Amino acid sequence: MLYAFALTTITMVVEAFGGWISGSLALLADAGHMLVDAAALLFAWLGAWFARRPADSLRSFGYARLEVLVGYTNSLTQILLVAWIVYEALSRFLQPAPILSGMMFIVAVAGLLVNLIVLRVLGGHEHDDLNTAAARLHVIGDLLGSVGAVAAALAVRYLDWLWADPLISIFVSLLILNSAIRLLRRSAHILLEGVPEGLDVDQVRITIISNIKGIREIHHVHLWQLGGGRRMATLHARLHDEVPSEQAIRAIQDLLKERFSVAHATVQIDAGDCDQDRCREDCQVKDV
Repeated sequence: MLYAFALTTITMVVEAFGGWISGSLALLADAGHMLVDAAALLFAWLGAWFARRPADSLRSFGYARLEVLVGYTNSLTQILLVAWIVYEALSRFLQPAPILSGMMFIVAVAGLLVNLIVLRVLGGHEHDDLNTAAARLHVIGDLLGSVGAVAAALAVRYLDWLWADPLISIFVSLLILNSAIRLLRRSAHILLEGVPEGLDVDQVRITIISNIKGIREIHHVHLWQLGGGRRMATLHARLHDEVPSEQAIRAIQDLLKERFSVAHATVQIDAGDCDQDRCREDCQVKDV
């Protein structure tokens, strides 16, 4: 990520200078996008570094959720950037400005090649890794911006379509906006302790009861995600009298890990009927 950050920062400076000299909004928009991306890559690296820190007395779950917070912040910055690009593009439609298409084309191609390199450097990422997903989202947005700038440069040079520059800028911005909104919704869902994608509380309850003998009832099921790919669960269980509590707890935790990729599950065994308000305080707690 640090290598990608360095490449992105250098390309940002080149595109900003090229956009200012050539008068191209597409290049300036892509440079502005790269400014946000450079910060995104830096914060993504910091988020990944802090996420490895062990838990302490103030943060008993550690710092893993920082990567989700970084993804949430990055998506917000993308939306603000899109608003700025659209505003500038509308101004260009009303007052077209001359563009040096040759310089615009050379700088846009250079930016496109660097973005391909950065995307290759970042490599693939796990579906639940919001930190790396956010960084890749920014780089893909840069890649689209560079493609748009190349297309606009060709249209201006050979067809004299000055309006192609702001039009392509708006089109690329809408693509970025779609991805940013999806990332925003996904990271906000995790921050709000939502049920992880692909899990269903009722299905988890039914699976436990139908696959583990001696379970009378499963209730107070809570599923959430601490960070990218780190699923957690708490639940209450009522057992038949002949079933040992420790055995049932271990079986439930193993099933949750194997079937639903739940890394940590806290299981409370209820000795009798569970009162909605007093259950967590009065019942025997077994946490392995």
